[in-house]
Amino acid sequence: MEDLLSDQLEENKMLMEEAIEHLERELVKVRTGKASPAMLHGIMVSYYGVPTPINQTSSISTADSRTITIQPFDKSNLPNIEKAIFEANLGVTPQNDGQLIRINVPPLTTERRQQLAKVVKAEGEEAKISIRNARRDAMESIKKEVKNGYPEDAGKRMEEKVQGWTDSLSKKVEEIIEHKEKEVMTM
Repeated sequence: MEDLLSDQLEENKMLMEEAIEHLERELVKVRTGKASPAMLHGIMVSYYGVPTPINQTSSISTADSRTITIQPFDKSNLPNIEKAIFEANLGVTPQNDGQLIRINVPPLTTERRQQLAKVVKAEGEEAKISIRNARRDAMESIKKEVKNGYPEDAGKRMEEKVQGWTDSLSKKVEEIIEHKEKEVMTM
């Protein structure tokens, strides 16, 4: 009984940690005014008719703090890459010179920075909700096992352990959000 409950709680802890990993992946996509290859993460390019992640069709790098360069492995794919970037609606315009694509990242306006800060907060709230949902599921599992004969004081200790995970991971989410907001609002 205890092994089953421990396995369930470890699974819930993994779900909480995955929420933080997801948050970090999503926040990488939020533009801070600096050029970053991560801005293009998730863009799919039609590569011989098959949707393929852009980083599998090209070499992506930053020439300087404001310029991203995309060197396709197959030059005939330049128009497809350019089209995919346009359709991704990143607020940038790709420039195709026949060899590679350059993207100049314009500085963000104050208004746009505030919008991005709201996006960051919303992503953080999503992560907190996921953590709380995993906590709720863990607590329900503990209560169910206590009802089925698991010792009550051991159940209380388990609940305290789960609450400790929730508190520490929620604090980590706050720190991540605070850091990203500061990054977004810095000119």
